[in-house]
Amino acid sequence: MSRNRRYPDEIAGPFESPPITFEDRDGRAIDIRAHDGSDEEYEALASMYDAFDPADRAQGIPPSEERRIREWLDNILCAECLNVVAWDGETAAGHATLVPDGDAYELAIFVLQAYQEAGIGTHLMKGLLGYGAESGVEKVWLTVERWNKAAVGLYKKIGFEVSDSESFEMEMGIRLSDGSDEGG
Repeated sequence: MSRNRRYPDEIAGPFESPPITFEDRDGRAIDIRAHDGSDEEYEALASMYDAFDPADRAQGIPPSEERRIREWLDNILCAECLNVVAWDGETAAGHATLVPDGDAYELAIFVLQAYQEAGIGTHLMKGLLGYGAESGVEKVWLTVERWNKAAVGLYKKIGFEVSDSESFEMEMGIRLSDGSDEGG
């Protein structure tokens, strides 16, 4: 079910690629790293999503029961998807993924409630977009509930533009490259 999505003509960025270390607004040292495929990281993400506040779930994700969380993680932690994780020591504080969708990638980002409003989402998203650009991703899209002004503002600040706002969800897109610098 491919849609004709619109993307900005301008290339956004550049965005720094992981690993990235910064101090969040609460003084915590946060590391953003590309998913390493380890069992330890998988379990940390499963724990993070199990602790996720139901009020922060949108469009059915992340799932809410352990079996469904693990099925979902199995789908998005695959070789075709790009994933970055925000770490507070050994604790997964946030996760962002790019999932292939035709000629573009869909972005989803999640920050555990205790870590929200500390700047982690901004760094996590920029790190994911840097990783995507480095990996040859040209176009990225996402959906956001139109009432979520904080998220919409963040996405716009990073370079996303509204491409469709017909429903209660707003679709936004960003261009990371023009496709001309693809390596073989």
